[in-house]
Amino acid sequence: MIRYLQRVVGKRFRALLCGDPSGDPPWLGAVAAGNGPGFFTPEEAPWIVHGDMATLVGGVRALLLQALHPGSLAGVRNHSRYKKDPLGRLAGTIQWLTVTTFAARESIMREAGRVRGMHGKVQGVYVDAQGNEQRYDASDPHLLLWVHIAFMESFLRCHQTYSSVAIPGGADEYIRLWARSVEPLGLQGAPTNEADMLAAIGKFDAELCVSEDTREVLEWLRRPPLPFVAGVVYRLLYQAAYLTLPQQYQAMIGMRVLPRAIVVPLTVGFLKFLRFAVGPENPIQDAAIARLARSV
Repeated sequence: MIRYLQRVVGKRFRALLCGDPSGDPPWLGAVAAGNGPGFFTPEEAPWIVHGDMATLVGGVRALLLQALHPGSLAGVRNHSRYKKDPLGRLAGTIQWLTVTTFAARESIMREAGRVRGMHGKVQGVYVDAQGNEQRYDASDPHLLLWVHIAFMESFLRCHQTYSSVAIPGGADEYIRLWARSVEPLGLQGAPTNEADMLAAIGKFDAELCVSEDTREVLEWLRRPPLPFVAGVVYRLLYQAAYLTLPQQYQAMIGMRVLPRAIVVPLTVGFLKFLRFAVGPENPIQDAAIARLARSV
């Protein structure tokens, strides 16, 4: 009975994330395809971090952090379907993360081509933190770097806060290995250790701001139009993500949340329960491991 309930819950959970009622992610075939290795193995840090439930919090935090840069914010506001189809946009991000982490190299390169094609259309003008107009281009290495480090630091911090699974090699190894993920997107020289990552984030501080446009997106991120149960869960994940932001960024956003002493253990407990509820079945990782076995 428990296994049956886990299969039902797991299917519904995956269907919510990937947008397919079957519960099988549309990118499952891309992960299963081929016979060769990908960028990472099951024993390495990115595989461990991105296979953990703490990624649910990390994804929300990454969006919060990325929204503080007016250039990346403009790309989301003007070229994203986040308001009309929030789950669809979520699925698109999960697709890139999943394929890059678990698929073979040929599938990773095809996925990178898809993302580069999307980036080529994301261009326009934004007002910077000093009130000056600037052009933005999603393919610009400067903006790519911000999106990359905001993403990477968010997944790292949320794993450190909400997961009990150790990161093989620690933070430096995760950062070093995950730097490979953005090379096919056109970004070279990404940080390869925690000190360099923090230094890179600090260099962006003068460019970050909270404008009316920022507040519009932040408010939407706080309460997206989700089904009732998913919305209740999301509100916990949102607060959990917010509380891992550095204090200066929390001060910029200025949101009131429950005390950390309540949110952190509640989130840890919920993610453990969710892992049990969805059960051991994991189509993506199972397909990736089967593919690796064929290449031995």
